[in-house]
Amino acid sequence: MSRSINYSASPLLASKTPVWRSKFIVAGLALAFAGLGARAAYVQVFGNEFFQRQGEVRFARTLELPANRGRVLDRNGLILASSVVAQSIWAIPEDVDRADPKLRQLAKLLDLPLADLRKRLGQEDKTFVWVKRQVDEPVAKEIAALGIKGIYQRREYKRQYPEGEAAAHVVGFTNVEDRGQEGVELAFNQQLSGKAGSRRVIKDRLGRVVEDVRDVVPPVDGPDLQLSIDSKVQYFAYQKLRDAIQEHKARAGSVVVLDVQTGEVLALANYPSYNPNRRQNLSGEQLRNRALTDSFEPGSTMKPFIAALALDKGLVKPTTAIQTAPGRISIGGSTINDAHPHGVLTVNEVIQKSSNVGTVKLAMQMSPREMWETYAQAGFGQKPQVPFPGAVSGRLRPYKTWRPIEQATMSYGYGLSASLFQLAQAYTIFARDGALIPVSMLKTDTPASGVQVFSEKNANAVRKMLEMAAGPGGTGQLAQTMGYSVGGKSGTARKQEGKGYADKKYRSFFVGLAPVESPRIVVAVMVDEPSNGAYFGGLVAGPVFSETVQQTLRIMGAQPDMSVKPQIVSEVVEESF
Repeated sequence: MSRSINYSASPLLASKTPVWRSKFIVAGLALAFAGLGARAAYVQVFGNEFFQRQGEVRFARTLELPANRGRVLDRNGLILASSVVAQSIWAIPEDVDRADPKLRQLAKLLDLPLADLRKRLGQEDKTFVWVKRQVDEPVAKEIAALGIKGIYQRREYKRQYPEGEAAAHVVGFTNVEDRGQEGVELAFNQQLSGKAGSRRVIKDRLGRVVEDVRDVVPPVDGPDLQLSIDSKVQYFAYQKLRDAIQEHKARAGSVVVLDVQTGEVLALANYPSYNPNRRQNLSGEQLRNRALTDSFEPGSTMKPFIAALALDKGLVKPTTAIQTAPGRISIGGSTINDAHPHGVLTVNEVIQKSSNVGTVKLAMQMSPREMWETYAQAGFGQKPQVPFPGAVSGRLRPYKTWRPIEQATMSYGYGLSASLFQLAQAYTIFARDGALIPVSMLKTDTPASGVQVFSEKNANAVRKMLEMAAGPGGTGQLAQTMGYSVGGKSGTARKQEGKGYADKKYRSFFVGLAPVESPRIVVAVMVDEPSNGAYFGGLVAGPVFSETVQQTLRIMGAQPDMSVKPQIVSEVVEESF
């Protein structure tokens, strides 16, 4: 039975609703939908670029795809520097539970104090914090196995240097960003670096990649760089230098080996050195590439250039007699002495005995301009043309300012300065028949052509003098080498301190070539502040020269040109300085 409803019985239902109210509600809904439509049109059409950009700022990221840095190789293809994969550990601090007991294991694996680790993870206002860069692969796997929430890994490259201390100053090293900081790594950084690639992605708040939004640009790996260095020669030269410095309780030292046919640098070593694989707490003493960055007064190693110039000017012949008695000479109120009075010496013997007086008498027959031009042509006072940072030019003052006493002292290596590398290059003049050749740190098979400084005849005559200086009666007898003839000049120079010279502080040198008749190499050795009794260049630097020459020529396959036993006499001649 149907039941009718009486609307009039309810006052609420019985009231009449005004028509304008319903129209107002409908109009309000229409306006709301119109506003939403307009907003949608603005977001999707008119303001699309702005909102896309804001979305990308929050979620889109461009990931750099690092290029593999090129290897550094020695002349025989042995690796001096290479890159290996190393994982870097990072974190989202707000996601890490700092009470997690696994953090203690993590700190131990990273070799970090637990307090330091917790401090880094306490930066909750950050969404990215490096925990430790470039950890070894086995350690990275152990960290991943811990499964700590908020701890992530990123693949990077870590540089390794197999030759360690021996080649440190040549190769240098990179920083944690894989950018060169020293040596070849710095000098050829752009070439070795290659070109990084990129990947544009969308990430979620946890840093996870959701999707790619652009094609991946692959990285271009850096090309390999092949140096002129022979790692065997480099290691042996470094080892002998280190042994000599320790034996003579010296402060430091350097050795340079040049191939005089091509101008290639076969070895460049310094001591003290450092291990580029472990660079904590390095000092400036360890980092200095002394062979290129330190300049000093070269002492008696300059005398052969004066002899060669005197021969070239026709002032003397090798057999011309020079009176050096009574072993001293006065110029401008100053007295120059020989270590021992020698009396009459030929030009050959002036170099053999390293007579200051004889050298000064040769020099004073020339003009300051002639000496200055010869030194400049030999490369002194000019920066070596090698791509090493910090290479010095040394000091060679304009000849117009020279006083007579300065001209005299410059003839035997005081009053100018040079690096050991400059000295080594200058001696290629005597090894290459009077021509100064350019040097190279990169491997080359092309014979170097040089600039003629002295005539071939006179350069060869000085080469014979250098052979006499390294033979019986000379100052460099300990430089002789088994199986190979050598020629060279020792040098001993007092060290400057302030405006004067220090007492009992010396630099000892030996620079020479081998074999004498057809030179293949030039070797230069410097030992700084020997303090164990001996300090003359022939006694301290000569033996390092001898052993380096012998080993280098054997490695190069050079045939012996003399009897095996060196002709060394018991009495060692002291040089003047």
